[in-house]
Amino acid sequence: MNIYDFNQKLNREHTSSVKWGLTKQIFGTDDVLPMWVADMDFSPPKEVKDALQERVDHGIYGYTFSPPSTTEAIQLWLNKRHAWKINHSWVLYSTGVVPSISIAIEAFTAPGDKVMLQSPVYTPFFEMIEKNNRQLVNTPLKLIDNRYEIDFTVFEDHLKDGVKLFLLCNPHNPSGRVWTKEELTRIGKLCHQYNCLILSDEIHSDLILKNKHIPIASLDETFKDITVTCIAPSKTFNLAGLQASAVIVPNKELRKAFKDVQERQGFFSLSAFGIIGTEAAYRSGEQWLEELLAYLRENVHTVKEYIDIHLPGISVMEPEGSYLIWLNCRELHLSDEELKDRLLKRGKLALEPGTKYGPGGEGFVRMNVACPKEVVLEGLERLKKAFQ
Repeated sequence: MNIYDFNQKLNREHTSSVKWGLTKQIFGTDDVLPMWVADMDFSPPKEVKDALQERVDHGIYGYTFSPPSTTEAIQLWLNKRHAWKINHSWVLYSTGVVPSISIAIEAFTAPGDKVMLQSPVYTPFFEMIEKNNRQLVNTPLKLIDNRYEIDFTVFEDHLKDGVKLFLLCNPHNPSGRVWTKEELTRIGKLCHQYNCLILSDEIHSDLILKNKHIPIASLDETFKDITVTCIAPSKTFNLAGLQASAVIVPNKELRKAFKDVQERQGFFSLSAFGIIGTEAAYRSGEQWLEELLAYLRENVHTVKEYIDIHLPGISVMEPEGSYLIWLNCRELHLSDEELKDRLLKRGKLALEPGTKYGPGGEGFVRMNVACPKEVVLEGLERLKKAFQ
């Protein structure tokens, strides 16, 4: 029997919500249904809210430290959900995955060094490389039968050319690909062979709709030694506003280098609420997550079925992980500007433009379906109005 109600519509106005409060600033109008940025319109587990409320009621919010119990909660979670046994000493904390990417780039590379990514991919990958004055190297993913594959020939050629750090997105954002054991093993072997470190962004790793997530660092001792893994309860439990994430760094030298940059920046601990929320989510959120995943699978099915019937010019890349759907609109034969114009002016619908994710994103849009089914259906009606 289900405990949680994901059909409930919650009003997010006046909460400083990026998703709902910045549509005019980002899209030029607030007369749109926002289904863009990757947060959910669902309330987190009751256990998390209760733990946060108890901390609020205590009434004193002085300096905090991240206690061993929080690290233990992460250890238990990773072992149970992903069969990855980690040592407590490997765990560092950060306010978010994007800050961690920037810290890793600063810690492990020098200005002018080559840092590689695979487009289309999460926008801050590009931004953090460029803003840290590193040389961006792109190994575009290959679109084969509406599914992304890695071009390992180009991947290896770039590694031979002196790439120092590879940014891996697993599960992949925006497509939702969950990389297989074989793919991850090949990545790890090549990076080890060519002395390239791996920053693995695994923030969507708990949101697996099909297949199985495998932390690349768990596959081999040599991979563990060259990999920094970023996780967070933010995407899983809709806690991004708590500004809390963890960084798993098994290699002692890499861990020291990462910490040195953090200390230069003046970072020492998560906030009181970040600590409480993280621990409560990982200790008590599993039932909520299982019900969420079932609900998300239904939403994805609804989107695919609707679009197949009403919008044959759009193809749905079904996500294996995450609540983000990558929609291929290329058969509509519209420019990216025309796609945006029709969505906003005809459909009154705010989706992420594919061009935001770099080369290969042209002709795509990204839809967030982590919302009540009623909202998903309204979004689909607006999508049909935009393009039918």
